[in-house]
Amino acid sequence: MTKLQLITKGFVKDNPTFVLLLGMCPTLATTTSAINGLSMGLATLFVLVLANMAISAVAPVVPDKVHIPVYIVIIATFVTLLQLLMQAFVPDIYATLGLFIPLIVVNCIVLGRAEAFANKNTVLDSALDGLGVGLGFTCSLTVLGIVREILGSGSVFGWKFISGDGMLAFVMAPGAFLALGYLMVLFNKFVAKK
Repeated sequence: MTKLQLITKGFVKDNPTFVLLLGMCPTLATTTSAINGLSMGLATLFVLVLANMAISAVAPVVPDKVHIPVYIVIIATFVTLLQLLMQAFVPDIYATLGLFIPLIVVNCIVLGRAEAFANKNTVLDSALDGLGVGLGFTCSLTVLGIVREILGSGSVFGWKFISGDGMLAFVMAPGAFLALGYLMVLFNKFVAKK
């Protein structure tokens, strides 16, 4: 598999949101706006790339009996670093995403990529895999956030372009499920045509 295929695989074929249906809790909860979706996606991307690289580097020396706890400690370390950086440099976004940043530690996307890919491949390949899956997750969350923000409040990235109120349901949980369902159908129809 080429380096480019490692990246694009996570974007299309193994898209965590629209194909594999992983990470649904942050997907549905944080995408009330485009900026929230983008922020959560970038946070996960940061942790995914660094954790994949670290896990790939230490995997050969970690005994099989303790590899999952070791991976979780590595992931938790990068999530803690991310939390500190977000609190220092983007406190408003950190406050908005709240509990979902620490929950990246147990996000099945991050641990799943560590178990399925990073512990069996080189550091560079693991970084590229993390980048591809992270970009796929970021794009998915951003698109879902854009759709929900447009339908829910008539704006995108905070720019109001439709006067009046939108459909409140799309800013709430039912709208998240509806928007995600329709986007999954469109994504899979588009991918099937290729």
